[in-house]
Amino acid sequence: MSVRISGHKIVLRDMQLGDVAAYSHWMQPGHEWQRLDGPYYGHPSAEQVAQQVERVRARIERAEWPDPRERLMIAAQPDDAFIGMVTWYWISEETHWPAVGILIYDPARWRQGLGYEALGLWSDYLFRVMPRFARLDLRTWSGNYGMMGLALKLGYMEEARFRRARIVDGNYYDGLGYGVLRDEWAARYPDGFAAHLDHLNGAG
Repeated sequence: MSVRISGHKIVLRDMQLGDVAAYSHWMQPGHEWQRLDGPYYGHPSAEQVAQQVERVRARIERAEWPDPRERLMIAAQPDDAFIGMVTWYWISEETHWPAVGILIYDPARWRQGLGYEALGLWSDYLFRVMPRFARLDLRTWSGNYGMMGLALKLGYMEEARFRRARIVDGNYYDGLGYGVLRDEWAARYPDGFAAHLDHLNGAG
């Protein structure tokens, strides 16, 4: 069964074949988002991107999605255009300790509240479908001001700062860890994050 989670400005949904061309474009080297998303790790070559795109295409054709989802696409309203994705991964599976991530590729889409909706809906989804999650983490670095601000705006707290732990363009930056507990999220958004968005937009 497909997953579709609606906000006011964006929708979280499974990837579609119509997304592949845009995904391939944004995965190519040289885009601004790559300077912010873990630049200390490096990024794949054009050849590696081509291989990844073909794997993605095959997965879409098979409708091969885990339940619950490990990632969902961010599609802008009202045209359902693919603009990014939300993800989660284990920090420690043994203790049910996950971290979330978000990418919005086009700088023209930044600072419009799209990330706030997307990561809020994603966090809400994970707490709902994964009852064993007592917390969600978010990891970034001190040069990514947008991610730092987004984490705090949603209610994630800075819990760790590893000083001079990341090197970007020859300069040291701090590694940062943010987190939110399930009960903190429930207290902040007692009716769920979608209802919170409705309230912000005068729909509730």
